[in-house]
Amino acid sequence: MSQGPRSGLAAVSSALLAMSRHLEVRDVLKTIVASARELLDAQYAALGVPDDHGGFAQFVVDGVTDAQWKAIGPLPRQHGILAAMLHEAKVERLADVRTDPRFEGWPAAHPDMSDFLGLPIRDGDEVIGALFLANKNCPKPEGGCGFTTEDEELLSILAQHAAIALTNARLYERSRELTIAEERSRLAHELHDAVSQKLFSLRLTAQAAAALVDRDPSRAKGELQQVAVLAAEAIDELRAAVVELRPAALDEDGLLATLRTQVQVLDRAHTARVSFAAAGFRALPAAQEEALLRVAQEALHNALRHSGAENVDVTVNRRGGGAVLRVTDDGSGFDPHVTRRAGRHLGLVSMRDRASGVGGTLTVESAPGKGTTIEMEVPGG
Repeated sequence: MSQGPRSGLAAVSSALLAMSRHLEVRDVLKTIVASARELLDAQYAALGVPDDHGGFAQFVVDGVTDAQWKAIGPLPRQHGILAAMLHEAKVERLADVRTDPRFEGWPAAHPDMSDFLGLPIRDGDEVIGALFLANKNCPKPEGGCGFTTEDEELLSILAQHAAIALTNARLYERSRELTIAEERSRLAHELHDAVSQKLFSLRLTAQAAAALVDRDPSRAKGELQQVAVLAAEAIDELRAAVVELRPAALDEDGLLATLRTQVQVLDRAHTARVSFAAAGFRALPAAQEEALLRVAQEALHNALRHSGAENVDVTVNRRGGGAVLRVTDDGSGFDPHVTRRAGRHLGLVSMRDRASGVGGTLTVESAPGKGTTIEMEVPGG
């Protein structure tokens, strides 16, 4: 805090805002560590999240090069001073961590550390992590610690907000896992219904053909041709389901290429014409691109399975610093104001949740006999 109250508060504010921007746990951990090291002007910072087996589920460092981290070796166990912060759940401020009787088990390749400040990160009564810094960049008093009581208070404030950010990120990831599980369950039911019906029809038609082979070969030939048609339709159903179940390669291909590929497959698998177009789009944060993809998939599913549409158009365009996704069909449509049950059936609630979860908005335009347009806008990163 030696920079003065105004600059100190500004630094704290910047650190807290940085933590709140991220939804992925790993990103939150990295931001906490980097913010703590910068805020307290330390040479090293680290944060460990304990597992249930005496080790760390995650351990993030800042101030250590990739080569140093690789040389250090496996993640540490919960021992020594790290265990003290986790199990005794109190602040540790030491002039020289190496002289503490609990100092043990540090790898030979580990950077040399002296003055030390560490504290637990709590979620209520549960310790969900341990945050520590080493080697304050300042002149040290003879035999004393470079970290001050002000540093300790500042890190405590940061740790409280870190607990909130980390808990929110965990809840977000669990929510995503549940959503993925729900989507897979929905697809499994649809796959069972659609393919089972095709295979049942195929079986009956094949049996009819077998019965007709001897007494009416021409009719048997027609039945066998129908068998081929039903088999092809079953294969298309399976292919479309596999595309939806396969994790989207957003990291490798990006949103546009992933959407374009899925639209092309759906266009082949269904009688409706499905098209895709994009203009002016630029890459967005991963969470936003995933939300756009999932909303597009849900809207396409509705249009192709429930609306009876002959044409479905998907567009992605740049709007300001963000993007707008639009899925339009010429199907049967519905009244979004009175068809609450249909809204749940069509996944409109989950689509709105996905949009709001990344700071976006979702609008639905539809009317009986007039088709449907689903539009999602995100502001960008």
